[in-house]
Amino acid sequence: MSTPTGPASGLPVRMPRPRQSGRHRRPEPVVAPEGAAALVLAVPGTPSSATRSLAEEVISIARSELPGLNALIGYLDGDDAEYPALASVLAHSAAERIARFEQATAAGREVAPPEGPAAVVVPLLAGPDNTLVQRIRHAITDSQAPTELTDVLGPHPLLAEALHVRLSEAGLARADRARLFTVATAADGIVLATVGGEEAVQAAGITGMLLAARLAVPVMAAALDVEGSVASIAAQLKDSGSLQLAVAPYLVGPEVAEGLLDSAVKEAGCATAEPLGAYPAIGKLVLSMYTTALGIAPPVAQGAQAH
Repeated sequence: MSTPTGPASGLPVRMPRPRQSGRHRRPEPVVAPEGAAALVLAVPGTPSSATRSLAEEVISIARSELPGLNALIGYLDGDDAEYPALASVLAHSAAERIARFEQATAAGREVAPPEGPAAVVVPLLAGPDNTLVQRIRHAITDSQAPTELTDVLGPHPLLAEALHVRLSEAGLARADRARLFTVATAADGIVLATVGGEEAVQAAGITGMLLAARLAVPVMAAALDVEGSVASIAAQLKDSGSLQLAVAPYLVGPEVAEGLLDSAVKEAGCATAEPLGAYPAIGKLVLSMYTTALGIAPPVAQGAQAH
């Protein structure tokens, strides 16, 4: 038992901590509003167990950042059996929202009728790809569900951070420029490999500048789906004095056709890092796209931490 001034029995008793005041007060945790639109992750590429595992991990990161989040996965090439198709997921999400409203009304509760989007679709794409985005739009139209589509995840400083980490994991870059050690295999020129043609290359170039600032080496973007693009950019880097090149895939993973990255890397004669995959920044950016679309205060930092 305790008194207002502390424990009465001599035993340690945890007293409630006073609420911090002022600008250093810890922010209140953000939670998903009740009845908020579902976050639907649009996953491109051929569905597989590896793709599903990646998508589920991205969704798990988003849920951990925003408790109560209703997050779903829809596959562009889903079969509506093992891998739910995007249009079906959207239609089901809208139908569920109507059903919840009708149940509440039947139970005598005073609830407002559903309005606004039933779902916010976030493409699992680091950069723009007109072909894939157009297919996502068609799936939204086919679903006949009130849906909002966000932009792709990049360019963003968090993606530059993710690229840096993937390069350092492969031994192709120092993990921290501030530490006094070197990596013998560190690249002195980076080819930032993306898909989506020239528009994707232009967008990747913005993240590439951020990556170049982190690594203090030249970074140039190339399109994997444009024949000879990676090899051409590699040649330009070599002509400008870079001797040890590396490819940094500016890709989450599922959006690139199987074997396309490997063949381009082989043609250019470069070492390569892994795609971004389920790096935590991907999940945080997916959530940021969702919260921005709904006007919810985002629980994700707006920039990358320095390495």
